[in-house]
Amino acid sequence: MGNRLSKIYTRTGDQGTTGLGDGERVSKDSLRVDTFGNVDEVNSAIGLLLSCNLPEPVFECLTRIQHELFDLGGELCMPGVTLIPAGYVTQLENDLDGFNADLPPLKDFILPGGSEAAARCHLARTICRRAERGLVTLDREEDINAESLRYLNRLSDLLFVMARVLARHDGGSEVIWVHGDQRE
Repeated sequence: MGNRLSKIYTRTGDQGTTGLGDGERVSKDSLRVDTFGNVDEVNSAIGLLLSCNLPEPVFECLTRIQHELFDLGGELCMPGVTLIPAGYVTQLENDLDGFNADLPPLKDFILPGGSEAAARCHLARTICRRAERGLVTLDREEDINAESLRYLNRLSDLLFVMARVLARHDGGSEVIWVHGDQRE
């Protein structure tokens, strides 16, 4: 394994710059840094979700995804490097099909909630959508691995389906949105 951090603070970022994996120094508010920061945030939100009591298949899937998101962050940190293969996207699609198979058809909009785990999953989904929007913006300025865009798109879909699964876990249910003129 490469160098490990033995000293956490380096003072090299005190002037508002950070180093990319290729050694280039860029502003901490650059689009690239913002994008991999959003990917890191998705990963952290999934870590928070993993602290809940989850069904084993969900736990195993999310644990794998955390590693894949770290790969994606590394890819974004090292311009020109590809770490997200098409197989990651295919696996997410297989996961989606598997988790969605036993769910009833969605006939109404649902609100984020239903259980603590479902709400945390919805939060991870919305952060994932933000990361995806940032990656789309970055793609307009720089060449980005198309699989990375597909990956974040599928991941947000998977997190939505997982939230539906988790809302039902242990006998719970989803929270159905009621239009304003129909609420009492």
